[in-house]
Amino acid sequence: MEEMRKDEAIEEQDARPEQEETAAEVLEDAEVLEPAEEEADKIAALEQQAADNLDKYQRCLAEFDNFRKRTAKEKAAMYDDGVRDTVEKLLGVVDNLERAVMAQEGKTDENDAFFKGVAMTLKQFQEILHSMGVEEIKALGEKFDPNLHAAVAHEDDENYGENEIILEMLKGYQYKERVIRHSMVKVAN
Repeated sequence: MEEMRKDEAIEEQDARPEQEETAAEVLEDAEVLEPAEEEADKIAALEQQAADNLDKYQRCLAEFDNFRKRTAKEKAAMYDDGVRDTVEKLLGVVDNLERAVMAQEGKTDENDAFFKGVAMTLKQFQEILHSMGVEEIKALGEKFDPNLHAAVAHEDDENYGENEIILEMLKGYQYKERVIRHSMVKVAN
């Protein structure tokens, strides 16, 4: 029996260090958890910072794309405005050439070199304007449209319909659906 007691006493002594070791391990685990929590907090903060940086990057990219599109539109608009301004200044020359040709049509010989030269110059101007996309605004016989025509005279005549253009005094022109110069017209009724 004594041997049993000695064995039990040895077992109890062996059990105590196990319990002490277990308590020490629990303390170590608790100490390990604190740095793990700090690391988790750091990781969460870094993930939040990465998400913020990604958001800023995406916003910056979208803003740059919008800037690029806006500047492309502005460039195109500046080009179109430049074409319209230039054509508007040249329209006086075209008008004078048309008047010269109309004044001499039927009065001069078909072989008159000067008349032919003026007519060819007028035709060349008209071809250049057409190739640039500049078009004449149709007026004679059309219904009056204040967006395209400027009425400078009015006549009551039952032979024509209401708001019908009966005389075009000055041709109007447009470029890409925008009016360069309104047609000056006489409107009936």
